[in-house]
Amino acid sequence: MALRTVCASALRAGTDLGVSNTRTFVTTAFLCRWTPPLGPMPNEEFEGKNLDSLEKYRTYNRYFKHALEMNNKPVWWKTYRGHVEKNDPEHGAERVDIGLPPPRSCRSKEIRERKQAMKENKKNVELERATRLRTFKISLDRVQDTWEKTSRPRHVKRLAYHYGVFRDLFPMAYFLPQVTLRIGYSQDSSAQVHYGNRLTPTEAASAPQISFSAEEGSLWTLLLTCPDEHLQDSEAEYVHWLVGNIPDGAVQAGDKLCHYLPPFPARGTGFHRYIYVLFKQEGPIDFQEDIRPSPCHSLEDRTFKTVEFYRKHQDRMTPAGLAFFQCQWDESVTDTFHNTLNMKEPVFEFIRPPVYHPPQVKFPHGQPLRYLDRYRDGKEHTYGIY
Repeated sequence: MALRTVCASALRAGTDLGVSNTRTFVTTAFLCRWTPPLGPMPNEEFEGKNLDSLEKYRTYNRYFKHALEMNNKPVWWKTYRGHVEKNDPEHGAERVDIGLPPPRSCRSKEIRERKQAMKENKKNVELERATRLRTFKISLDRVQDTWEKTSRPRHVKRLAYHYGVFRDLFPMAYFLPQVTLRIGYSQDSSAQVHYGNRLTPTEAASAPQISFSAEEGSLWTLLLTCPDEHLQDSEAEYVHWLVGNIPDGAVQAGDKLCHYLPPFPARGTGFHRYIYVLFKQEGPIDFQEDIRPSPCHSLEDRTFKTVEFYRKHQDRMTPAGLAFFQCQWDESVTDTFHNTLNMKEPVFEFIRPPVYHPPQVKFPHGQPLRYLDRYRDGKEHTYGIY
């Protein structure tokens, strides 16, 4: 049908141009000549008229195994995977797990315990009555504790992939955050660091309180870095806090390699990620090369790359914990640039100047009724024709 349409269009064009139809048809036939494929076509061995003779898979596992073999088999035609891998050689490459080995758990034992708990709950008359009357209450602390012991590492790993944490800090690598980091910038739960929540630079102006479960005699390293903040190199980071050789989870007793610096996301650059990474050490580490001057107010000295830091000490430390929050500009960032970093504040957006009002006169002759609204105290906007 397609060839017939092409030939008809060519014949009409040839008549309009005054060219003989015979010559036009020969040219069209030459251009539309069928070219044999460079190799076997997909599913060429199947005959649609004789489907009963085909081999039946009988089970899904046999079908799935055969599908994987055909998927990995090289083909002569161009595929989407080949196009993507040509432009991005790292696409689809296998990532390396650099974290702690996952805890061993007996799946059958967990299933037995769950079934036993379900049987006991079914025999509980008070529980059945509370559930039926919709008066049953669940302790959120117990739910939180159960989640942290079971699904939390997998969920945090998925969130880290979603926010590009592994991509920017550990290219072609990942780890399972098995240690829970509890980070709070205030005494209450209003300024806690979770996994991508938003905080303001004012809330994160001072070093937080950090706690995590640690074995007796263990050593740890805590890192706070930002991969979105560097003003000159998009591939580099600024280290905001670095503490090494932390004994038994006491951050205050560790070696302060770089003192805490509050977040300073530049105005007009949106939200920045501030990432806490906890490393578990196999023993004491000499961080003499990683010590920054105290106090360190030079952005050049704070230029940092997490992957290079990890490669330097990868034989003695392993990433074990992860937490991060997002932050954007507020008024405290201006104070950080001027007073702490001693530099001009970079601005990447247009700052609209305030509306100019001439000096107020005592007797405003010929002015509108809302003339006094221009000179009210406060920041509320006023509307009207001036």
